[in-house]
Amino acid sequence: MTTFDDREKGFERKFVLDQEQEFKAAARRNRLLGEWAAGLMGLETVQEYARAVVKSDFEQPGDEDVLRKVFGDLKSSGVIVTEGEVRGKMDELFAHAREAIKASD
Repeated sequence: MTTFDDREKGFERKFVLDQEQEFKAAARRNRLLGEWAAGLMGLETVQEYARAVVKSDFEQPGDEDVLRKVFGDLKSSGVIVTEGEVRGKMDELFAHAREAIKASD
């Protein structure tokens, strides 16, 4: 194998690792977002709702499905919150989840 081949394989391994970490961080963010939203709605089934939020991320690519679910649920339960506030919370929790994933590796 040449140095170029070794370098290419190294980049491929790093890419796979980065993608895996992003997936884990997104799942953690969604769980935390579900717990936050369940608290605002006063739900007793916090973990069940958090799991439903995590599952909602598999409906479509991207974060819009999660945002739609959480914002819609908050709005229908009478919680006064803007879509921008939910997006901001998602960003905040994503940063927190990334840090936690990096710290655990």
